[in-house]
Amino acid sequence: MTSPAVESLLDFTGRVVLVTGAGSGIGAGIARRFAAAGADLVVSYRSSAEGAETVRADIEALGRQAITVRADVTRAADVETLLDHAVTAFARLDVVINNAGIYPLAGLTEMSTDDWDQSLDANLRSVFLVTRGAGKRLIDQGNGGAIINIASIEGTHPAPMHSHYSAAKAGVLMHTRSAALELGPHGIRVNSVSPGLIGRPGIEDQWPDGVKRWQAAAPLTRLGHPDDVADACLFLASVGARWITGTDLRVDGGVTTHPIF
Repeated sequence: MTSPAVESLLDFTGRVVLVTGAGSGIGAGIARRFAAAGADLVVSYRSSAEGAETVRADIEALGRQAITVRADVTRAADVETLLDHAVTAFARLDVVINNAGIYPLAGLTEMSTDDWDQSLDANLRSVFLVTRGAGKRLIDQGNGGAIINIASIEGTHPAPMHSHYSAAKAGVLMHTRSAALELGPHGIRVNSVSPGLIGRPGIEDQWPDGVKRWQAAAPLTRLGHPDDVADACLFLASVGARWITGTDLRVDGGVTTHPIF
């Protein structure tokens, strides 16, 4: 085979990328970063309409096209409508980033069944629904594609008050591998990215002890930034990762390098 030119590895010109939960935080950062690499974007959101419109405007300011689509990705009908909008608007779909999710806190013995169900729905069911629908459309297109799931280091390293979240993210990791196995013969690669603690405005004031403990534990000493996660997604979606599927890329400043005893 002929390897692509190095300068083309992160060139997404002419490609269409769908990002769920793209109205704020990591999802917004991912959408902006792909636009900077030349992609057109489908900005999916559930409740952050104003944020999604800001992201869309930022993408268009870069000279790329973008649409915003409201969707509750825990609902199968919403997911199908979202994917239909994407394909109708751009006549193709190349990359799907399953980023939408929630980050709830609940002690195991106090957790309600609704708490459990909501976390599993938002963080795992959504990944299944979007991957299933996107997989069908990518197979029909016949051009391959890439699906990237935003998991978490808590999928392998549990944390207090997060048994539901950790269980969901562990499920995302295995679903990623299973989807890679089934979709690979169609040229569709499926990988995941597991972030550590990502900074957000006000986090140092809201959780000063946690931030200090993270900085002390992480070999690279700082919190993550949405662009750190976005750049990992750029790589996994690119031709530079053309022979990578079914894997998880940790983006955590090295915090999980610590021995467990």
